[in-house]
Amino acid sequence: MSGYLELAASMTLYGLGIVAQSAAACRVGERSRSRIGFLSRLLADKVYLFGFTSQIGAFGLAFLARASLPLYLVQAGSCAAIGVGALLGALVLRWRIRPAELAALAIIAAGLVLLAGASTVSVARDIPPGFAVALFGTVAAGAVVLIPVSRVNAGLASAVLAGVAFGVVAVVSRTLADEPLAGLLFSPLTWLMVLAAVVGQSGLALALKSGPATSVVASMDATSVVLASVAGMTVLGDQIVPGRQWSVASGLSLVLAGVLVLGSCRQTPVVDGVRAHGTA
Repeated sequence: MSGYLELAASMTLYGLGIVAQSAAACRVGERSRSRIGFLSRLLADKVYLFGFTSQIGAFGLAFLARASLPLYLVQAGSCAAIGVGALLGALVLRWRIRPAELAALAIIAAGLVLLAGASTVSVARDIPPGFAVALFGTVAAGAVVLIPVSRVNAGLASAVLAGVAFGVVAVVSRTLADEPLAGLLFSPLTWLMVLAAVVGQSGLALALKSGPATSVVASMDATSVVLASVAGMTVLGDQIVPGRQWSVASGLSLVLAGVLVLGSCRQTPVVDGVRAHGTA
């Protein structure tokens, strides 16, 4: 399977996982008063576990794609999977997407198209030790502040923290993707990637309880793609098509603008849509 087919399959699984996790988050949230209780109930919910398993499969396929495709191209594809999730959510859960959110998604999509158009195949460099320590500190700090932030129902803040953690996952997995599978368990970077994935997944779950799934996932993915793209080009040696530097600058600017628009939207859970259709 080529890197492009792996990326396409990853996008499909990622969108399916978001729909399942959102349905479970809305249903479980009605029975949970505390954030810790909310997370523990999610871990026992079959629909959430199905969505989580789908995301694991999506991550595995994206991991394989990073061995041959530039980091910012794979991240752009992962972000575009929100369109798959939104379509499935509208068909299955009757999600209602506001015009302002549609405009923000269009802005983010335009930015991701520009980023993808500027991509070219490149081989990742090894992560310098100092940068690896900085990544670990970032993930640890995110884990410390995640629960306090979520207590004020700050869905956007939790989504951004999840995006930072998943950005670390993308950066680390890019440099690990072409390593022998037998040696991955013994690499400290592998365990940093696992820790970042746990923090990111927790942030996503808490954000889904506080805001619409489309806004939450768009904010998370936009944050992830910006951070991962910058790190890929400055640290890992990802290349840009000659003469297309303007595409990267414009694309990143549009993605950031889309996140700001989403942050200004009124965020309310999509519980009514789930109630109207029933449980997933």
